[in-house]
Amino acid sequence: MKNEIEGFDINQHEKSSRIVNIDISDEIINKLIFPFNKFDLIALEYKPFTRFTIAKSFDDLSNNKLSKLLNEIIKDRTTGCFIIKPKNITSKIDDIFLVKLSTAIAHLIGKPNHDAMAGKYYARFHVKHVDKSDSYLRKAYTNMDLHTDGTYVKEKTDWLLMSKLEERNVEGGETAMLHLDDWEHRDELFNDPTAKEDFIWGSPKSKNIDYKVEHPVFSSDKNGKPQISYIDQFPEPKNMKQGIFLQKLSDSLEESNNKIVTELPVGSSVVANNYFWLHGRRPFKENKDLSRELLRIRGSFFL
Repeated sequence: MKNEIEGFDINQHEKSSRIVNIDISDEIINKLIFPFNKFDLIALEYKPFTRFTIAKSFDDLSNNKLSKLLNEIIKDRTTGCFIIKPKNITSKIDDIFLVKLSTAIAHLIGKPNHDAMAGKYYARFHVKHVDKSDSYLRKAYTNMDLHTDGTYVKEKTDWLLMSKLEERNVEGGETAMLHLDDWEHRDELFNDPTAKEDFIWGSPKSKNIDYKVEHPVFSSDKNGKPQISYIDQFPEPKNMKQGIFLQKLSDSLEESNNKIVTELPVGSSVVANNYFWLHGRRPFKENKDLSRELLRIRGSFFL
């Protein structure tokens, strides 16, 4: 790719020209140890300005080229997604380091929303063999269908970051993604009059949201191109027409031949534009010792 930043390997993803891979060299990682150690997680959670401090330390190591590149990728409709990770996972890189790295990355592109599920600007959650939650998020052996985030909250959700902190005894569970412009049925569903109606969106108790919102599934960006806000579990159809529309939408997304299915190593952060990228997860192969821990940050672009 044309972008060159010393200390970062930047390449096109092997399965999609829309996704940019960014590998962080050992040298950059080593230089992050000191500024990251300046703040513990409590400081980052309680004092928002500290998050910007570690983000600036990270960006400075690229002569401030990294933040420019990340914003160009995430806001460009032809791409809109990057996967960034340490080139090598060493003993210096633990879950705390990865939380701080994810925090730094997020604060180079925007301001995170408060995550009501976790009560802070990020959420950490496990996927295990046994689950009693009320959401697909933690159900290991169920396909998590393609969706966008923030459908049931009042805050703007321009972008989403998901980081893999830990993984053991895992087979399957690959990440699935679909760019709206690669979806074969985009125009058909976008032009359906029901798509522009207000739908009611609620959420299960674990989300800690005590209200419901209304908005259409589809809207248009400033250039008139389709944007989507959709997840299968949370819309509450008002009538038969809306219910059948949602079923058609769900089926056509899951049946798309243009889904990207990829494995992500521990330490990877996927950052995607939430208006035209949908994401999901394939089921895991059953294993009583299965364990995966993920981190989520989502938010709005800087004004």
